[in-house]
Amino acid sequence: MKILFMGTPDFAVPSLRALYGSGEEIVGVVTQPDKPRGRGYVLTPPPVKTYAAAHGLPVFQPARLRDGSFDDTLKALAPELIVVVAYGKILPPHILEAPKYGCINVHGSLLPALRGAAPMQRAILNGLDVTGVTTMYMAEGMDTGDMLSAVHVPIEMQDNAGMLFDKLAKAGAALLTDALPKLFAGQLTPEKQDDTLATHAPKIEKQEAAVSFDLPAKTLHNQIRALFPSPRAQACLVRENGEQMMLKLDESCVLDEETPPAVPPGTVVQTDAAKNIIAVACGKGVLGIVSLTPPGRGHMRAGDFIRGRKISCADRFVRSEMKESNG
Repeated sequence: MKILFMGTPDFAVPSLRALYGSGEEIVGVVTQPDKPRGRGYVLTPPPVKTYAAAHGLPVFQPARLRDGSFDDTLKALAPELIVVVAYGKILPPHILEAPKYGCINVHGSLLPALRGAAPMQRAILNGLDVTGVTTMYMAEGMDTGDMLSAVHVPIEMQDNAGMLFDKLAKAGAALLTDALPKLFAGQLTPEKQDDTLATHAPKIEKQEAAVSFDLPAKTLHNQIRALFPSPRAQACLVRENGEQMMLKLDESCVLDEETPPAVPPGTVVQTDAAKNIIAVACGKGVLGIVSLTPPGRGHMRAGDFIRGRKISCADRFVRSEMKESNG
C-alpha cells in the first residue's frame, strides 16, 4: 500500500514511526516549512521532518496546498492512502479526493467531542477525567468525517498537557497501525458523527494564560496543568513591600476543594518550603503552587522560591494581563 504521511509536531512522530515499522510503503512525508524558533530565531525543522530525514523518507514542505503548487508532486507520488496526524492545515477537497482509499486522520479526542486544534489542552481545561484518540476519514469540515476506530485514555489529576500529549501520541500510533490492516481488509465500518453531540477545542490564546484566583481551586489547577508546558499560566505576585513580580505557574495541586475563603482570593495563606507548597486562597478552596518560573530564571520548586524570596502570608497573587514575563 502506497501511503503519503502528513504531519508536523512531536505528536505526529510516534504515528510516523509506527507506520514506518509496519512495512507499509511510505512514498513521502509532507510537513510544514521550517520556522524560526527560540530567542535566536534559528530556522528549525519540524519534528516530523527530522524523523523522516533520519530514516531516508522523502520530505516535502509546501507553503500552500490550495494554490495547486503541490499537485504535480502529489500526482507523481500517486498515494493510495493519505494519513494525516496534526499536519496543521485543512486539506483542500482535491487532495482529500486524490487517493483511492481516501485520507485518514488521527485526532486527539473522542469525537465528536473536542473538534479543533487544541483537544488535549481543552480536555484538561474542561476537567475531563477521560479522553482518547479517534481515527476517521477526513471531510471538508473540521474533524467532521466518519469515524473508524477509537481508544479511551484516562486523564489523571496531575497530568499536564505535555503528559497527556505523550499518552495520546502513543495511543494514536497504536490505534493507527491496528486500524489500517482492518481498513484494507474491509473489516472497519465507518460511523457517522452525531453533530448534536459535537464540542469544540479552539487553539489556546495568550490571554487564557492569566490566572484569576477568584475562581475555584480545581478550576485553576486545571488551567495551570492544561497550559504546561506552553504557553504556561501566569500571575503577578504582589509583595507586602509593594514589589510586583510576574510568575509563570508550572505545577499545582488542590489542597482544599470546597472551603470558602476567609481572606481575599489570591492571598498566600501558608508556605511550606519542605513540602514545596505555596498555599493560596481561591474563590473556592485552596490551591497549592508546587513549582514556578520567576522572571529571568529557570523552572524552580516552590520550596526554593520560598527560601530565596522569603514569601510570607502578607503576599498575594493578582491577575495580570501582561503579555509575557521574562522567565
